[in-house]
Amino acid sequence: MDANSTTLACQALQREEYEVLESIYPECVSSEITGNSLRLEVPVEFDQSRTVCVVQDEALATSNTSKIDPRMTLSLSSLPSLMLNVELPPSYPLESPPTLTSIRASHLWLPHICRLQKILAEMWHPGEGVLYTWIEFLRNGEFLQTLSLENDEEVIHIPHPSPRILAKLLKDSDASAKTMRFSQNSYPCSICLSSFKGSKCVQLTCGHVFCRACIEDFWKLCIAEGEVGRVGCPDPACVKENREADAEEVARVVTESEVDRWRWLREKRNLERDPSIVHCPMAFCQTPIPKPAEVEDGSGWGRLRSCPACSFSFCAFCRRTWHGPITACPIAHSEKLVLEYLNLPEGSVERELIEKRFGRTNVLKLVKHYEEEQANKAWLQASTMACPGCDVHVEKSLGCNHMTCTKCRQHFCYRCGTKLPAGDPYKHFSTVGHSCYNKLFDFQAEEEEWQPMEGFFV
Repeated sequence: MDANSTTLACQALQREEYEVLESIYPECVSSEITGNSLRLEVPVEFDQSRTVCVVQDEALATSNTSKIDPRMTLSLSSLPSLMLNVELPPSYPLESPPTLTSIRASHLWLPHICRLQKILAEMWHPGEGVLYTWIEFLRNGEFLQTLSLENDEEVIHIPHPSPRILAKLLKDSDASAKTMRFSQNSYPCSICLSSFKGSKCVQLTCGHVFCRACIEDFWKLCIAEGEVGRVGCPDPACVKENREADAEEVARVVTESEVDRWRWLREKRNLERDPSIVHCPMAFCQTPIPKPAEVEDGSGWGRLRSCPACSFSFCAFCRRTWHGPITACPIAHSEKLVLEYLNLPEGSVERELIEKRFGRTNVLKLVKHYEEEQANKAWLQASTMACPGCDVHVEKSLGCNHMTCTKCRQHFCYRCGTKLPAGDPYKHFSTVGHSCYNKLFDFQAEEEEWQPMEGFFV
């Protein structure tokens, strides 16, 4: 074959190889063949997440950077792309290899560039195209082991003079690559049962994917109705685990005003789960305020509450302006005075003296409040059972004695108030010798006795 025929054959093979690469790896071929030049941009992608350690490059490190930048460990599914500038001689691929004029790594993360260039050049065999082999060799990360950047445990070690800076760049690049891959694929929405491109979907941190319209409508409805506990993944597996969305996920789906309401609802719910919560007594505020965590039990400072919204400081017992840890609450909240008044005979001189000293209206109001409180306590004691988890009282109208508190989700026995394990709450009622054995349901004696029907027998 003469030189002219060889050149024509090589041109045809080059064009064919380019078309194959463009059809298989359209994202890698970033330009047409200009003259004899070709540029390839090859992403480094792994089948699964790999451990990447960015370590200090002692050869380039200074005394300051070695102290500031420690070893950084990441879990990545991709590394920044490698850009190859290739010269294709007229006799490639039959007689001459392609020439790598330069190799550049995004963010300059890859060491040993010259060594990699030599390895790629040695992969060519006369009469065979090598561009596809190069792309595969780089794309699947096989070159990392060849360059001794990967150990036997498949951990990738990348030396760099500033590990902290490079680690952030690698993490951002991996996140961007994941977003790009997600937007290009199609996913089924388990709510509307339709398939959509990733650009119209939302992937939650649990891995489940839903179309943006469905998850947005669902979360907006939950936020509007105040059901903040349902703002999460609607997949049955995640619902069973009570998995809630985090702030980043909510911000990606709903508007800023709805995010603010969601935060407020979550804070309100979390505070109300605390039995020591006290609401601000100011009528225009009513902000829930928790008990100070750093105060010891029994200390007078435990009554102090400072509202974060209106800055009003007050006593948690009497709901009045803070009067110090030693000073007692105003007489209006003193049970001792009420008991002293009630123990005196009606119309007695002692009662009249108390009424004159503190005011008859105030005293009668205190007595009425005390009697109502005692009546409420008596009714609660006789007709309800307190949840052992949060002390909320529950009244049973019918059904079994296995209760689940709607506030703290604690399982407990309505008969004795014992906490029950969520995994097997009915073991409590099937344990021989226990006071609640076979007492899952309470039957009245008259309900069990047979009563003849009138007029049935003649």
